[in-house]
Amino acid sequence: MSSCKISELAIIEDGAVIGENVTIAPFCFISKDTTIGDNTTIAQNTCIYGKTTIGKNNRIFSHAVLGSIPQDLKYNGEDVELIIGDDNTIREFTLFNPGTKGGGGKTIIGNHNLFMGYVHLGHDVIIGNHCILANAVTLAGHVELGDYVVIGGMTPIHQFVHIGDYAMVGGASALTQDIPPFCMAEGNRATLRGLNLTGLRRNIQREEINTLKSAYRELFESGKPLKDRASKLLENTKNHYIIDLCNFVIKTKRGIPFERKGLEK
Repeated sequence: MSSCKISELAIIEDGAVIGENVTIAPFCFISKDTTIGDNTTIAQNTCIYGKTTIGKNNRIFSHAVLGSIPQDLKYNGEDVELIIGDDNTIREFTLFNPGTKGGGGKTIIGNHNLFMGYVHLGHDVIIGNHCILANAVTLAGHVELGDYVVIGGMTPIHQFVHIGDYAMVGGASALTQDIPPFCMAEGNRATLRGLNLTGLRRNIQREEINTLKSAYRELFESGKPLKDRASKLLENTKNHYIIDLCNFVIKTKRGIPFERKGLEK
């Protein structure tokens, strides 16, 4: 800790593990079970509770609350964790809860994510890498996000919802069902509006996007039974993007919100 910049006005309990070149501002609280990785900065009035592990190069802004006990009435003092990866930006007044016994005991956040002000991550949430959650996004317990997911501001996500890679949910939506990878949804209640073309163009070649467009039309605009169509597409493709999309559709537990046209008999 010799290379760290830790304010004398911060409270750090004995047992906390602090890496190299960590900055902790005044009026922070760090619990005894916390681990903080190298080059992480923690702004004033941040509170980090419980068994919370924070990786390297994270930027945590003022009044963040990380690792406080789950907002779940079934929680009864079990040993639970919050695990945060590397290179994340966690803005002001965010609230991240750890896991619960019923959900595996861990809330897990990947790398290179941006959580804007007032974002709430409920218990047992799993976040991938390179996600952006805009201001006041709220994730209920057991929500899972893949990589490169974008969620617009003021959007609540229902418990147990799964959002696939490269998906986007528009601001001020209310999402209660699963959103497949590569897709965009918006509205209250949110429904699919097409592919997340803006996000795809940043990361995927044009030919692959065109292939995804054809698969999207076949799945969601053909009027054919959804899971039957996904199974059929799987039989005739080796494209890993299409495979990911179809497998997601087949495995969904909460269903997928899209406008259903007249199904073939």
